Amino acid sequence: MNIFMRHLNTEMGQDQTKQQIEKGLRLYQSNQTDKALQVWTKVLEKTSDPGGKFRVLGCLITAHSEMGKYKDMLRYALDQIDTAREMEDPDYLTEGYLNLARSNEKLCDFHKTVSYCKTCLNMQGTTVSLQLNGQVCLSMGNAFLGLSHFQQALESYEKALRYAHNNDDKMLECRVCCSLGNIYVHLKDYEKALFFPCKAAELVNDYGKGWSLKYRAMSQYHMSVAYRKLERLPDAMECCEESMKIALQHGDRPLQALCLLNFADIHRYRRDCDKAFPRYESALSIMTEIGNRLGQAHVQMAVAKCWLLLKEYMKALDSLERAQALADGMGNKLCTLKAHCLREGIYRNQGRQEELREQVVKFLQCVEELELYCGMCGESIGDRDQKLQALPCSHIFHYKCLQTNGTKGCPKCFKNSMKPGFV
Repeated sequence: MNIFMRHLNTEMGQDQTKQQIEKGLRLYQSNQTDKALQVWTKVLEKTSDPGGKFRVLGCLITAHSEMGKYKDMLRYALDQIDTAREMEDPDYLTEGYLNLARSNEKLCDFHKTVSYCKTCLNMQGTTVSLQLNGQVCLSMGNAFLGLSHFQQALESYEKALRYAHNNDDKMLECRVCCSLGNIYVHLKDYEKALFFPCKAAELVNDYGKGWSLKYRAMSQYHMSVAYRKLERLPDAMECCEESMKIALQHGDRPLQALCLLNFADIHRYRRDCDKAFPRYESALSIMTEIGNRLGQAHVQMAVAKCWLLLKEYMKALDSLERAQALADGMGNKLCTLKAHCLREGIYRNQGRQEELREQVVKFLQCVEELELYCGMCGESIGDRDQKLQALPCSHIFHYKCLQTNGTKGCPKCFKNSMKPGFV
């Protein structure tokens, strides 16, 4: 009788936990975030059901991610992986490692993100892991992009897109399209940088009536960045305003910071530094608070460009030093390359030959490390707005060069296969 009662009490406890988790979800979806967090925190304190604990930790991880409280997000993710290990369930472990990967991605610990993503992908065979693989590949792609490993990032995004298509997962497809837009911004193919977030916006319009508004806000933000790069500034401002409006409604501080940075960049493009500086300052404040080091580096780089417009070279150098320190800490080589390039221009302008030579050498080393050159013509990729094409192997070339290549396959793969030891 005692065994039966214990079993009955366990089942009742599990049902109550489930009901409270769902109550929190309803509150969260109706934008009552504080009340939802209170409900979930109480569940976490009271429940003795490992499965319930795992699920409520998942809710807390998502909520803290969207609020930009990344250190709390990581803390809950570590609790979740401990719970999964206690349960010895591969499905729970896969999801736990994915949340650890995401937490580290948000905190710009990109090497850890890649490591946790690889752990997830090695846990093949379970139903849940197969459903999550697309999200794992997306997180890994974002981490590779954070490290400026463009080919590996593109390869991961392509895999994520295949999983999205195979599982008919439109939400994942939307997120991957935004990330693809982001990578082409960095590679300076601005037509593709606009195409992919426009595709994401179409997905939101066609399928997203039941989705969170964050998907619309996300696609509008990435469209705004591409429009700015194409110097279509009224379109850029309109999209950014819509994204910011949703971010403010939902308390999405990470997106607010990105929008503030983009607003500032639009003012800088208009050479209105007086309007740009306070927005950079606000963006930097939020990014520092939430731990977005990559965002902080981008702000410092943009502030340096503002000082250059005003011919305040010492202030520009100071901002570049801060940007590079952040970039070096994360391993973001593209940001380091840009810092060397801008310093080179300053030293050339000031006739400081010794420092100029040093920056030229460092710049060329960065270009070599990043392989930011076309494997056919040898010219730099990303010097200006040029159409790029990625082959199935994810090597990137100028579109015009591939047209002259015909159907001979990938020149880089052919060259690599001819190296000693690979023949």
